[in-house]
Amino acid sequence: MTTDIQKKGTRNIRMLIIGDEILSGRRQDKHFDKLIELLSQRGMQLSGAEFVSDERDAIAAALVRSFSTDDIVFSCGGIGATPDDQTRQAVAQALGVDLALHPEAERLIAERCADNERRGQGSADMSLPENQQRLQMGVFPLGAEIVPNSYNKIPGFFIRDHTFMPGFPVMAWPMMEWTLDTRYRHLQHQSMRVEHSFLVFKLPESRITPALEEIERRWPGVRAFSLPSMGGTGQPHIDLGVKGEPEAAAEALAFLRAEVAKVGGELSPV
Repeated sequence: MTTDIQKKGTRNIRMLIIGDEILSGRRQDKHFDKLIELLSQRGMQLSGAEFVSDERDAIAAALVRSFSTDDIVFSCGGIGATPDDQTRQAVAQALGVDLALHPEAERLIAERCADNERRGQGSADMSLPENQQRLQMGVFPLGAEIVPNSYNKIPGFFIRDHTFMPGFPVMAWPMMEWTLDTRYRHLQHQSMRVEHSFLVFKLPESRITPALEEIERRWPGVRAFSLPSMGGTGQPHIDLGVKGEPEAAAEALAFLRAEVAKVGGELSPV
């Protein structure tokens, strides 16, 4: 089979997923698959992902490493205002800057409180303790810019090519899209890249490995891959393929299919 044509940007794009509830299994992460989907639609590709606990020092350590690169990073989780939300503080710690209430975030949070009051839910009086607590969600590291939240107006924030979003998909996913299309449109659909693969039966992986190694020697820009399956309810097989620049990948694919036939692999299950 042949996948859709993709194109790869010139910068690495990574994901940081923060939350003890993910690491403990109380909740299942949904952001990883969604970001891959959104990137693919824009001819971009995810380079890596990391899961981190809610511990402030652990988040800060991950961010110190991250800020030392020029990567584009999407971080989900931990930007609320309860004690287990430590991402905003960890960003400030990693960058060595102070935290302060962002004026635009303050305005948007006040708007949200006013919206709630009109719906008969709470008060727009920002001096009330609960609204003062809500304002903590607009306290960002100095130098940060807001990321609009189309769901409830309470923004995320952006600093040094890192976008920080809530853990809720209904809020985070539109923020991802907004960031990709507002800040990184120039990186979309750059150099051409394709991926081809096909299933092979009755072939041990060790027998085809030399051909995979030969592909990467002959076509330096092409990556070969082998994904074996133990069968499950069907026959054991290998998903073999190549990815890279279209012309070179097509040549490598033809070579790989010929090598499979040469060493006795079959393209159809018995």
